[in-house]
Amino acid sequence: MYDRILDLQNLINKKSLFLFGPRSTGKTTLLRKQFDHEAIINLLRSSTFLSLSEKPSRLREIVNEISRKSKIIIIDEIQKLPELLDEVHDLIETTGLRFILTGSSGRKLKRSGVNLLAGRAWQTNLFPLTSAEIPDFDIGRYLLYGGLPQVYGSDYPEEELDAYVDTYLKEEIKQEALVQNFIHFSRFLNIAAVVSTEQLNYANVSRDTGVPVTSVRSYFEILSDTFIGFILEPWRESKKRKAISTSKFYFFDVGVANFLKSIQVLNRNSSEFGTAFENFIAMELRSYLSYRRIKLKLTYWRTRTGYEVDFLVGSKAAIEVKSTENITDKHLKGIRALAEEKIVENLYIVSFDELNRQTQDGIHIVHWRTFLTEMWTDLMNW
Repeated sequence: MYDRILDLQNLINKKSLFLFGPRSTGKTTLLRKQFDHEAIINLLRSSTFLSLSEKPSRLREIVNEISRKSKIIIIDEIQKLPELLDEVHDLIETTGLRFILTGSSGRKLKRSGVNLLAGRAWQTNLFPLTSAEIPDFDIGRYLLYGGLPQVYGSDYPEEELDAYVDTYLKEEIKQEALVQNFIHFSRFLNIAAVVSTEQLNYANVSRDTGVPVTSVRSYFEILSDTFIGFILEPWRESKKRKAISTSKFYFFDVGVANFLKSIQVLNRNSSEFGTAFENFIAMELRSYLSYRRIKLKLTYWRTRTGYEVDFLVGSKAAIEVKSTENITDKHLKGIRALAEEKIVENLYIVSFDELNRQTQDGIHIVHWRTFLTEMWTDLMNW
């Protein structure tokens, strides 16, 4: 058991919630820890699913019984029966009850044309474990195996990742009929892992997989809709240098990406180590902004002449990620070019260099552990 940062009890006191996230990130475990388990309506149970699919109005009967003990009603895996949202909508309006609706895929909800309760529920997300949630955090283990709770703490992480990829990434998506040609999609998954952290080039992925470009675009959408990956948009506010407009793609978990790439060992000086470290920092930033309800957009910046900064948090901070243990001037070129725009307030180089310092032009060179500790203790003032 891990103590998760996401405080659903505080949020539900304000409004009903959609809780989204990939399977096995711990949504049900978190709900059982923070709420009465008898308040959970689990649509993964075949008996519950069949009863409510035959007659969605039965939800009212179940809710009436639960409400005798709890004013918070939880429906797990709501995408299994999107039609229940009409009932939930009315129950929120007429009873004053609060609902938490969990889901591991937003695709069925979007396809069903539901309005996600027309603003009557906030959205929050649960991600894999963060560094702040893991006692005695081992970055080497994390960069190789990732942060899924059942994987990170396992004595057999490779077996757990194998089971996860086969039973969820492949079988679950297949069962949900999200793709027509599953052989093509399976091949695409491996290439998507290879290009994770890179700028999206649909034509290249199409060539490498033998899948048409239109299908490649659709497959990336599926990964986003099932929370298996996310698109990082480019920052377009630069004035002095022309910025590119191509997005990047990141997997939600470094361990899953490594497994799909057949990486069993991460050499400290390899490009794969640097990629995993960048992906790790991306997820830490994304989780922090989400859990703290900070409405700043996470983006990246790259110019047509090759200057690049890995992450921008609104205009509050720019973060360049380096896996080196010795930061020198050559590592500062991208962030110094961004500094000339005079838009971003704080500039960081996050690396394995243990000498924390600030350059004369105001760039903070910070060890990754220091950076994340200060971020999760809210010292960054974002």
